[in-house]
Amino acid sequence: MIKVLLVDDEHWNRDMIRTLGEWERLDLQIVGEAGDGIEAVRLTEALKPEIVITDMRMPAADGVELLRILNDRFPEIKAIVISGYDDFNYAKHALKYRAVDYLLKPIDPLELNATLQKCKTELQNSTNPDLEPLDFEFSQRLSGYKQRLRFHFNELNGEAITVVFGQLQQDLHADTGRRKLGRVVQELLLHLKELLTAAMSGAQQQEIKVTPQTISSVEAAVHDVQQYYLQGLDALIQHRKFKNKLNLEEVRQYMEQHFTEPVSLEFLAKVFFVSKEYLSKVFKQEYGLNVTDYILQLRMEKARKWITEDQLPIKTVGEMAGYEDVSYFYRVFKKYFGIAPGEMRKQS
Repeated sequence: MIKVLLVDDEHWNRDMIRTLGEWERLDLQIVGEAGDGIEAVRLTEALKPEIVITDMRMPAADGVELLRILNDRFPEIKAIVISGYDDFNYAKHALKYRAVDYLLKPIDPLELNATLQKCKTELQNSTNPDLEPLDFEFSQRLSGYKQRLRFHFNELNGEAITVVFGQLQQDLHADTGRRKLGRVVQELLLHLKELLTAAMSGAQQQEIKVTPQTISSVEAAVHDVQQYYLQGLDALIQHRKFKNKLNLEEVRQYMEQHFTEPVSLEFLAKVFFVSKEYLSKVFKQEYGLNVTDYILQLRMEKARKWITEDQLPIKTVGEMAGYEDVSYFYRVFKKYFGIAPGEMRKQS
């Protein structure tokens, strides 16, 4: 069990991370919580966490000071930065202390758990210390590439994936040494593994071998990694397309994982290779709800849990449930439950 320490002066931020993390699935355990950097250092010495998730703006010792101390005294610890939009330059300064990744508030559950998986993999595999850390600006751009790759991978769009890699190749040509290129390859292949694990749970995955030739040039690196993505996509298509019948449990699990995204009947029918009429019919027969109502139920039940069990701001709950417009979230919630979010919280 890998030990995790949460550091944030706002308890509801810690509650949000505790709620969104898939701790049991990832074999992680939150062993402590701290409200500032000084307390975090004390708990780090006492509890020996392997992952520290920290906010940046805190009283006493802030996130920058904490990361400096972790980098100097506990270099083996994997640190994840949590940053609000106003903390952008603050986080940029902090990343020089080798934070593994940064997450912008409001936190995307998929990004949080992908980052936790990344930390776990690096801890288990003892990643190559010769790989060069990525600077903040490029890390930000690479995060954008990974988000686009995830979207196109989930929609089974190989042409769009190829376009993304073409743009990435141009970006890498600007200023990339061999060590930095190795880090980019590592990040992208970890990302692919996460995509395949989420999309084909229990299915055998392709073997990925990275040779010295892979990072001999930008062209070679992009070509090899792109081929792994396209091969993985083809494996996913074969996995879904050539079964004897549609696996409704896979459809339901996909909806559970992506309910905050604009998932529709048409989209699901496309990625699972069936007609929307057939999917609509068999899904309702199996679960008693049509696809649209099932997604609404997922969002509302999650929102109710967060409102009644946690102290997250209602605006944050709406964003976590997939509603960028908080006023629209209020209307949908009240229509579904017959009571406004704030009133439900008071009653609970």
